[in-house]
Amino acid sequence: MKDPYRQLVRPLLFHGVTLDPEFLHHRTMNLLAWLGQPDQGAIAAQTVPWLQQQFCLTDPRLVQTCWGLDFANPLGLAAGFDKDGLAARAWPQLGFGFAELGTVTRHAQPGNPQPRLFRLVKDEAVLNRMGFNNHGAAALADRLASYWNTQRPTIPIGINLGKSKVTELADAAEDYRFSFRQLYPYGDYFVVNVSSPNTPGLRSLQAADQLGPILAALQEENSDRKPLLVKIAPDLAWPDIDAVIELAQAYGLAGIIATNTTIAKESLKTKTLLQTGNAVVDEAGGISGAPLRSRSTEVIRYIYQRTGGTLPIVGVGGIFTAADAWEKIIAGATLLQVYTGWIYEGPWMVRRVLAGLLAKLEEHQLPSITDAVGLSHKS
Repeated sequence: MKDPYRQLVRPLLFHGVTLDPEFLHHRTMNLLAWLGQPDQGAIAAQTVPWLQQQFCLTDPRLVQTCWGLDFANPLGLAAGFDKDGLAARAWPQLGFGFAELGTVTRHAQPGNPQPRLFRLVKDEAVLNRMGFNNHGAAALADRLASYWNTQRPTIPIGINLGKSKVTELADAAEDYRFSFRQLYPYGDYFVVNVSSPNTPGLRSLQAADQLGPILAALQEENSDRKPLLVKIAPDLAWPDIDAVIELAQAYGLAGIIATNTTIAKESLKTKTLLQTGNAVVDEAGGISGAPLRSRSTEVIRYIYQRTGGTLPIVGVGGIFTAADAWEKIIAGATLLQVYTGWIYEGPWMVRRVLAGLLAKLEEHQLPSITDAVGLSHKS
């Protein structure tokens, strides 16, 4: 299948023009929000089937069941792309098996000063220091209420929760609890994000004595026992990951998302940010994309080994191809998420990855993607 994005659009956007990545992101979100509207009439009648034909791939071998939820395929959209749920109804049309909205905070906040989003093309990476810019939990709840009243998405929707910048670390549990309560009717699963490097002090909440009260507060509110996960940083030491695993088991968490962005920048090929003139190693923010690939897989493999495969893992970090996706699945990931890879590879990426996973199943003579999870531990 020809890919106009990789042939025409990407060379223009990544090498031919110097438009701000955040500006392009906003334009993309506006388009996706429009595509997700159910009342487009004749235009939708033509557009939606075309989108599904181009980007979607359905096969029973790709179906994954987790937490009592059915995922048509294991490839989802990671948090950070659709912070305010603008395109919540469009993601199924682009082939994703699920989508995670947010990160959303209790209080609306503008995020960090611009520029705050940078493409590192030599590294197939993104540097971001967005700072949880979003319109707040109440605004997201209002939007999803209106959306869900018309048509609930056909794929599971997760909601990623962060701490408001104005909230003291000591009050973090109540901050998370407020957002959880506001959004509870609309999420199929929820994620506690304590691993972004772009909110001061946030990563300290990964420590057991800090994270425990947050998880306890949310599980108190969790009357329907909806799946609750925690998202961790790739930069944690193994003993710290052990502590998170113990907390996840103690508080009955549904799984772990591995991993968020990394603050390690020493091995990057890009040495200077053109927009600022500063050395990349001196710039604040987290790195996503290809440089994260190996470390996130290493963390997935470790968690799977430590838990004996009993705690579902959502693998994210550096997935660009079917080979990348397969590596994380056989390391122990039940589900996968993409963000930076989707930006670099374009909307046809999902279908390519899914087709490649089917080829991997045939190669290994496996009946379903479920049978591939943790395969490297069993050989």
